[in-house]
Amino acid sequence: MKQIKRLLRMHRIFVVQELKRMMEYKGDFIVGIIGFLLGQFFNMLFIWIIFSQIPNLAGWTLEQVVFIYGFSLIPKGLDHLLFDNLWAVGHWLVRKGDFDRYLTRPINTLFHVMVEKLQIDALGELIMGIALICITLPSVAIEWSFVKILLIIIAIPFATLIYTGIKTATAAIAFWTKRSGNITYMFYMVNDFAKYPVTIYNNTVRNIITYIIPFAFTAYYPALYILTGENPFFNIGMTVIISIIVMTIGVIVWNKGIKAYESAGS
Repeated sequence: MKQIKRLLRMHRIFVVQELKRMMEYKGDFIVGIIGFLLGQFFNMLFIWIIFSQIPNLAGWTLEQVVFIYGFSLIPKGLDHLLFDNLWAVGHWLVRKGDFDRYLTRPINTLFHVMVEKLQIDALGELIMGIALICITLPSVAIEWSFVKILLIIIAIPFATLIYTGIKTATAAIAFWTKRSGNITYMFYMVNDFAKYPVTIYNNTVRNIITYIIPFAFTAYYPALYILTGENPFFNIGMTVIISIIVMTIGVIVWNKGIKAYESAGS
């Protein structure tokens, strides 16, 4: 318990320092959020164009697809907000030898990397996700209950861990190769498939995003439970189980990578 309190206190210190740093560059923050919102606007425009030509997509209405899309932005946005510094490991921290400083401090290296940065422009994802959900709620006729709300609250942080676990494992590859940013990017971009109902894809794509790179559990399956109330043991239960498995794999790969790490740089 004392260790947890210590980590939470250190997390708060890192967050405060990062906020002070960002307040010196308010323009970057504003431009980042505007840029993201514009990108999501064009994605929504693309979906609208598709549905202007067809009444539904494999049985899904426009409102349902937009709801799933909006839900997908929430766990992705939380991971982006809190743990985006993992990208730096694969891109430059190891290659330039800057990772050495994490090894000289009396704190877990993975925890240190995760909490060192706070990506405030991720608020754009969260704002857009919540807005899309709110806009579509009157049209999707969801039956609410205390249990459903509780399961949604449980599902969101675990869905976030799927993103974090995949980034952790792929970023840690840099401990052997010196650079793994492209590998992280390759895995991470699969999440674009999870922003839409998996039933619109063929079996190969569906199995990949469900069981191999399980981004479908960050959006489609939890959102399916919210929309229909069907099969909470799979749609929510498997989200929790798979997130624990993915994050555990990420931590194991990270720890093995730390043991294999040799300083780099010039």
